[in-house]
Amino acid sequence: MIRFPHCKINLGLSIIEKRTDGFHALETVFYPVALQDALEIIHSDEKKQEILFSHSGIAIPGNTEQNLCVKAYLLLKKDFPSIPSVKIHLHKNIPMGAGLGGGSSDGAFVLRMLNDMFNLSLSSEKLIDYAAQLGSDCPFFIYDKPCHAKGRGEILAPIECDLSNYKIALLHPQIHVSTAWAFGQLNPHAKQKSIAQIITQPIATWKSDLVNDFEEPIFKAHPILEDIKNYLYEQGALYASMSGSGSSLFGIFPKQIDISNHPLKGNLRIDWV
Repeated sequence: MIRFPHCKINLGLSIIEKRTDGFHALETVFYPVALQDALEIIHSDEKKQEILFSHSGIAIPGNTEQNLCVKAYLLLKKDFPSIPSVKIHLHKNIPMGAGLGGGSSDGAFVLRMLNDMFNLSLSSEKLIDYAAQLGSDCPFFIYDKPCHAKGRGEILAPIECDLSNYKIALLHPQIHVSTAWAFGQLNPHAKQKSIAQIITQPIATWKSDLVNDFEEPIFKAHPILEDIKNYLYEQGALYASMSGSGSSLFGIFPKQIDISNHPLKGNLRIDWV
């Protein structure tokens, strides 16, 4: 079985308060975009190992045991011992550590694929429960539609938000931003207007109203990111923002705009979706 896990962008991101459990209460809108990885799962004849994981494309750092694809398999295997040994191959195309949720998408898609391959008959609600055990962003990729998110990002409600009349430029400057460091720079506080409310406004108002709280401290640490955002507006973006805790940025454009030949310095990847 082959599937193509896609990424997401954050339309606004408000960090509201530091919770007693050490996490932060937030509000955002997750919006799916079509930049994709490729994921294949097949039966394995290997008797000694339950799962064989391989990957290609963008290099994936860290131990295999920590990869969310492997964790997703082991999570289901614990409750469904009859799931046979498998080989999983991931071709990585979505930039990592970029605020696009690529790893979360891969893990969630493994849950969905195993459910289909082995007729586990798991409902969407149950898959969401499993996904939440993998990570805060993972349940969104079970819903797979625009969602308003609260809590740690795991309390989700589908919303009406359609950007199909526009095209989105994703720009990744190959800069790593530590999420833990980024949270440490914030001053959480309640906002006067909710993101859920702002999203219903005309897109022309988003520039002034729809804010990602991570931008201010991260732009101070990496001024090139602010330069990229300003450039997106100069080229005609109706709205531009950093996604998540960065470092990817995106611009929402009228369909006739093209910024492929950009003058910005650095190793900048651009994907249109």
